[in-house]
Amino acid sequence: MALEKSTIVATALRLLNEVGLDGLTLRRLAGELGVQAPALYWHFKGKQELLDAMAASMMAAHQSRPLLTEPAKWREWVADFAHTDRAMLNSYRDGAKLVAGTRPSPELFATVERVIAGLESAGFTAGDAMRGLSTVSGYVAGFVLEEQADRMRPDKEHALPDMEEFQAAYPRLMAGMAEVGDPQGGQAFEGGLQLILDGMELRLKAQATSAGGADHTRSSRRSSQ
Repeated sequence: MALEKSTIVATALRLLNEVGLDGLTLRRLAGELGVQAPALYWHFKGKQELLDAMAASMMAAHQSRPLLTEPAKWREWVADFAHTDRAMLNSYRDGAKLVAGTRPSPELFATVERVIAGLESAGFTAGDAMRGLSTVSGYVAGFVLEEQADRMRPDKEHALPDMEEFQAAYPRLMAGMAEVGDPQGGQAFEGGLQLILDGMELRLKAQATSAGGADHTRSSRRSSQ
């Protein structure tokens, strides 16, 4: 039976969960498939091309996400994008590390095009829509990278410091941690995401105010002529 490209990618993703990105080699993958390593080069020029295909397969979930049909609910729509992205990256061991080191696929470009169009319908310029999307995507990727790295720490069960001494030495840090919660937890993720969305909303309101002022100025000039 001929080796299918999709079979190679699916097997590589399964192996990724077992051995991590550093342990994923073409030789090991070929062994899982029951072939010699050179057989993989009929489908991929090298490991990087395979990793690109794996990332594209992971990101496929975004291709079917709903369009923004209610512009007034853009915040909820972008938040859903972020939550879906986080869940997708966390569905594979080293998922964030894999995606960070790969090239975007044509399918991803099409997804970004739809997201920007959706944000434009809500009043953003194409530039600010792109800035907002890039900021949200970068935040999610960085957050998940920290989440996944923390899970793999060899000293994960290290002894905690004396909390009374820690409180006395770093009272503001402790106050912040009490409000934020687990730095790699859902509460912390949501808090950071909402902070970004607040910034996007302020920019949107500023654009609307600027556009309204420009319209008023043009109207005044026409009236005076």
